Amino acid sequence: MSTPGHLVWRLSTKWRVAVDRALAPAGLTHAQYVFLSSLFGLERAGERPSQRELAEHTGLEALYVSKLARTLDAGGLVERTRDPADTRTVRLRLTARGREVTEPAIATVAALLDRLLEPLGGRAGERTAALARELTVLLDTPLDS
Repeated sequence: MSTPGHLVWRLSTKWRVAVDRALAPAGLTHAQYVFLSSLFGLERAGERPSQRELAEHTGLEALYVSKLARTLDAGGLVERTRDPADTRTVRLRLTARGREVTEPAIATVAALLDRLLEPLGGRAGERTAALARELTVLLDTPLDS
């Protein structure tokens, strides 16, 4: 019998591979999608996050977010600018092209999520909500004792 940690790892891997495959036609990886869709959501909420804030929001390492930002900037999807109040801080913004790529990618991943969560009653199912609550407890528990 598999341990919960092994099952979480396998599910995470399955999910990442499925997202990578679904977004390959758009030229996006799962990590790029997490970056872009998170930035899209934060912008819709009226925020203009820094790279560090986006890293905290996504759970990605700050150094990795910086690398993704450079790649997505070079691809014309993201604009990086220095914060006038603190030039060490880099602010992020989706470009028009970034929004054109991100919106259909969000729809693609939502459809994939519907398929993957169907055995639990779909995205709105009670079993899905219970799973999300349990996973949140685990994510919110510090690793340090």
